[in-house]
Amino acid sequence: MVFASRFHLRARYCRAIGAGVNGRTICLIACLAGLSSCREKPEVTVTESREPTTRDKPPRLHATSDERFRDAKPSPVKGRAPENWLSVPATQFRQLNYRFGTSGQGEVWVTLTGGTVLDNANRWLGQFDATPIDQAALDKLRTIPIAGGSGVWVEAGGDYAPGRGEPPRPGSALAGVIASVGGQILTVKMVGPKAEVEAARADLENFAKSVELAD
Repeated sequence: MVFASRFHLRARYCRAIGAGVNGRTICLIACLAGLSSCREKPEVTVTESREPTTRDKPPRLHATSDERFRDAKPSPVKGRAPENWLSVPATQFRQLNYRFGTSGQGEVWVTLTGGTVLDNANRWLGQFDATPIDQAALDKLRTIPIAGGSGVWVEAGGDYAPGRGEPPRPGSALAGVIASVGGQILTVKMVGPKAEVEAARADLENFAKSVELAD
């Protein structure tokens, strides 16, 4: 009986020691893991370099839409825009597209469309609720050279109705050129606040004279 009691006591003692060792071991491992996760990550310094490419060139304000937007479809027309005009992406109806002035409302665009010169002139005038003109009045308008031919210079002022559900823009002005070129109607149109259009009229005329059909 005495021998048996001593055996049981020794067994319980050994299990207690084993449990204590295991507990201390687990605590030690957990502490080491916590310390390793709190270590500050080393700083990484990038030393690689490469030669600059054409994609690194800064954009030019006088660049065409094709030059500025690489994935754009080549424009059927081209021209030399003033440096202070901002080239923006072309659209379905605007082969060349620009912004000018400080108000954010000044627009210039170039379009190849259908119809006749008279039809397009009256459409522009209608956007300002101006009286339509006839062929005799159209023939009296000033002309300027454009795309190897000549076009009529059209102006209007007042409340501009841009359409597409947009509200009218009071105090606006229009200036532009309409020409018949190669069986198509080529237009160069500027719309914006009256003061900004008047200040940019010379730039518009010089730009229109530079417009030509692309090769």
